[in-house]
Amino acid sequence: MTEAQALYDNKRMTPTDAANLIRNGDTIVVPTGVGEPPALLHALSERRHELRDVAVSQILPLRRFAYFDPDTRANVRHDAYFFGGASRPGGQAGWIDYVPAYFSELPMLLDRGLLPAEVVVSMASPMDEHGYFSLSLAPDYTMAAVRRARVVLLEVNPNVPFANGDCLVHVSQVAGIVESEDALFEVGLPEIGSVQEAIGKYVADLIDDGATLQIGYGGIPDAVVMQLKHKHDLGIHTEMLGDGILSLIEAGAVTNRRKTFMPGRTVATFALGSHRLYRTMHRNPGIEMHPVDFTNDPYVAAHNDNLCAINATMQIDLIGQCGSESLGHLPYSGTGGQVDFVRAANRSKGGKAFIVLPSTAKGGTVSRIAPVLSPGTHVTTSKNDINYVVTEYGVAQLRGKTAKQRAEALIGIAHPDFRGELREAARKMSLL
Repeated sequence: MTEAQALYDNKRMTPTDAANLIRNGDTIVVPTGVGEPPALLHALSERRHELRDVAVSQILPLRRFAYFDPDTRANVRHDAYFFGGASRPGGQAGWIDYVPAYFSELPMLLDRGLLPAEVVVSMASPMDEHGYFSLSLAPDYTMAAVRRARVVLLEVNPNVPFANGDCLVHVSQVAGIVESEDALFEVGLPEIGSVQEAIGKYVADLIDDGATLQIGYGGIPDAVVMQLKHKHDLGIHTEMLGDGILSLIEAGAVTNRRKTFMPGRTVATFALGSHRLYRTMHRNPGIEMHPVDFTNDPYVAAHNDNLCAINATMQIDLIGQCGSESLGHLPYSGTGGQVDFVRAANRSKGGKAFIVLPSTAKGGTVSRIAPVLSPGTHVTTSKNDINYVVTEYGVAQLRGKTAKQRAEALIGIAHPDFRGELREAARKMSLL
């Protein structure tokens, strides 16, 4: 028996025993999305009545564990880095708090102690012969939290791929190991309607062969992906690796050959897709998973020439401010990596930053292009960063344009039913 295997056997325990290592006042850092370990978080939920002042911090929780409970918030609470379906209702009701931050800066905030991290819980691949686990599903900010944590707890599952990149944790760094064989959470591609398809075509027409892509989360970015399968020698440097990107790899559109930074490799910080995606990641030398302060750092990502960043917003005003994370004052998602990659694409030689949105909401009764953002809206991407804005009615290129030129361009891609009132509002604002 090797020393690593002896350590593994010594640290193997039940989920209940692992949860007993959590103390009152601890902050537990959980990886993005599929990286969340269900057995460990169920065990935490079972303990919640006996704990006090424990916080769970995470981007995009996928399951509504029992600790998502306003009645036991004083025991175990959720502090969101980014809201998902499980945490959004609590965020909008006010019993879940959130941390405003750029995705790329979360590791720095953890390293400097500005964000606490006493405990890390994460999904992990089986250990290799050298004693290493791969946190392939989401090294994101988790690797930084591992460096600071008193206790690291891993849920080891044979369905978790062993990926290459800066995503490895040694058994000597781990306090407790829980084993499970449950299927991983899967997220398929969304249904694409005619509006999304039209937006996707406008964006796809502006992406050249050999470009490097960052694809954001959501139906419209995926609609763009579906129309890129005929392209050649695309590269990937992104935050999320999903089935849309996998479809481009399988179609031969992604080769990474023409990337000017890390050629030959698809680079991401978390995975969210199907079982097929997770199997493709396993020991694949063409895919690397890295922490988010590497993937999303605008200076690093901009080393890719012709970087095209595709991200969605919910509302934009006539000078180009984007509200991508709230409905008025109510939180909906979070800042995430949108600004990181908009800035990276702006820095990139030949880069293009796209913000995509349908022209209307609420069944066509509300224009998403507005004279001003709705009161209380959290501004995500500033007017100084915005470049291409795309609806189903066309493309507005804003960088370098005056405020009046921006208003004219944005009104031109608004839904025709709202252009008249937008023009009238723009005149009253002295924008036309």
